[in-house]
Amino acid sequence: MCVSDRSYFPTEPDIELTGEAQAALHERAAAVTREEFGNKVFVRAVVEVSNFCRENCAYCGMRRDNKQLARYRANHEQIAEMLIQHRPAAVTDINIQTGEDPVAVREVVLPLIQTLRRETNLGISVCLGTFAREIYAELKVAGASIYIMKFESADAARYTALEAPGTLDERVRHIRQLAADGWNVSSGFIVGLAGQTPRELLGNLRLADALPLAGCSVSPFIPGEDTPLANDLPAPFHWTLNCMAAMRLMRPDWVIPAVSALNLAGQDGYRQGLRVGANLVTINLTPEDVRGDYVIYKRDRFIMTEERVLNAIAAEGLSPSREGLAEHYRLNQSRAGLIAATA
Repeated sequence: MCVSDRSYFPTEPDIELTGEAQAALHERAAAVTREEFGNKVFVRAVVEVSNFCRENCAYCGMRRDNKQLARYRANHEQIAEMLIQHRPAAVTDINIQTGEDPVAVREVVLPLIQTLRRETNLGISVCLGTFAREIYAELKVAGASIYIMKFESADAARYTALEAPGTLDERVRHIRQLAADGWNVSSGFIVGLAGQTPRELLGNLRLADALPLAGCSVSPFIPGEDTPLANDLPAPFHWTLNCMAAMRLMRPDWVIPAVSALNLAGQDGYRQGLRVGANLVTINLTPEDVRGDYVIYKRDRFIMTEERVLNAIAAEGLSPSREGLAEHYRLNQSRAGLIAATA
């Protein structure tokens, strides 16, 4: 069997693999990644421009019921100046991220995208939550091309219990609509929630595979301070790594990020993520004076600085891609269109 055989789908035992069998799964996923992308890793930056949120997700520290946070909205001119003049040389793309905050979208995100599109060649991703189709269109016209919208759990009952935005069906509908409107959509789900089983994780992988995605993340559950899940215990970290490896084998062409929470979940977790199929890293450029209040899990975050990210890449024998993430998607779409036109 070719290492990138598209017929692969994991079994429940695959999620729980340890020892030599797990090592073989991870090595196979790494081989598929190198086959598809060489030793190049996409390098983006993230700026977290608002921690206001109208949602109340049980797993997130920025939930609206958390009164312990100093809420902020960044100054878009300050962020733009930093990104234009002082971003790390390896960064090709920027992800603009917020809590679900319509005010920030209007007052910070849209003018920031417009400035970056005018002054730089950065690819622009946004992770903002669910909005009306008209808002998505404005963001796209301004210059963003990648939308990150995680479904978190494919189990509708768990999704509701987590107080995630709307319903699972609504979330999936937004993902499909974004893709239909020309966005490159990346999604993601959480591994290790209390009571979660390998069968449920297979459901997450199955939904991800069925959606019109360009990429997907796998995030280990970290009990968040000041959340209803603060005292829950996460599942073993190897479940997260095995899901990442399985996803790579399922979808060799996907861009799979190494999320910063990997370092909170396991020793050298970020590097382990790169070993099992991740091919996107993110440098955190959120200003230090507000970064401490962007609390998804806990205030004691593992901030992926330029040094940490580049050291992790080098330690795994990888190197930053000169081709940006947005450019990669654009070229792939152009190639697909050309093939379709000549078929």
